[in-house]
Amino acid sequence: MKALVLCDPAGRLLFCGETRPGSMHDLTQARTAGLVDLLLQAPLGVQVLADAGYQGLGADTAGAVITPRPTPRKGQKSLPPSVIAAHHAARKRHSSQRIRVEHAIGHLKNWRILARYHGRREHFDATIRAVASLLSDHQHTDHTEITTRPLKALPTTPHHR
Repeated sequence: MKALVLCDPAGRLLFCGETRPGSMHDLTQARTAGLVDLLLQAPLGVQVLADAGYQGLGADTAGAVITPRPTPRKGQKSLPPSVIAAHHAARKRHSSQRIRVEHAIGHLKNWRILARYHGRREHFDATIRAVASLLSDHQHTDHTEITTRPLKALPTTPHHR
């Protein structure tokens, strides 16, 4: 089972789509979830950093989805070292920006109910969305305003037997 997850640049969870079978391709999942239509209606400048499973989605969304450059194939002609170095640097930049998304997905998987789900498959969709909403609420809460009162020492009373 897998779910389509969107995060903001800070790694906070914004959206968790319906769960799909793990055998479904990422690109198919994004298209059936309506992500292409949503991104076509989004304001200019909205960009989604996606992993290599979403290659090709950038053309469908007028460049709103950015995926890493594909790795050179084994049978491909050898490229000059400068081109190979630039390719590796571009992939490294992309993965450095995407690491926050991977951390957000990891935070979802930290919840025991999702890591070891033993319930019915038809209830998993509601379960992951409930966990995602709890996690999103926790991530968007400003924890700096929470003030704690200092602990007071307990009164010292003699112990009677």
